[in-house]
Amino acid sequence: MTVTVLTLLKRRKGMSKADFIAYYESRHRLIGEKVLKGWATRYQRNHLHPLDGTDAPHDYDVVLEIDFPDQQTCDACFAAMADPATRREIIEDEERLFDRSRMRTYRLEARASSL
Repeated sequence: MTVTVLTLLKRRKGMSKADFIAYYESRHRLIGEKVLKGWATRYQRNHLHPLDGTDAPHDYDVVLEIDFPDQQTCDACFAAMADPATRREIIEDEERLFDRSRMRTYRLEARASSL
C-alpha cells in the first residue's frame, strides 16, 4: 500500500515567491531527488498561488508530496536521511529557503468519493 508524506512549507522572510520557486526548482529539488532516489516513487512540489492574489502571513507556499511503496520503505528512507552528513546538507539548504519553524509534515490517509 502506497504511503504518502505531505509537508507544508513556508518561504523564509524577505524572499519573493518567484525567487523561492526558482531556488526550490533549480537547487533544493536536486537534494530531494538525491536523498529520495531508490526509496520514493514520487516527489511532487505543489506551489501555492492564492486565488485572490494576496499572500497572507499565515499562508504556506508549497505542499510537498512524497510517495513510498510502503511504510517500511518510508521509515528506512527517513532513517537514512538522519545520517549526520545528509541531515546537515538538507538543513543548510532549507535555511536558505524556508521558515523552518513553520514546517509541518504529515502521513496522509486518503478517502475519496466517486462523483
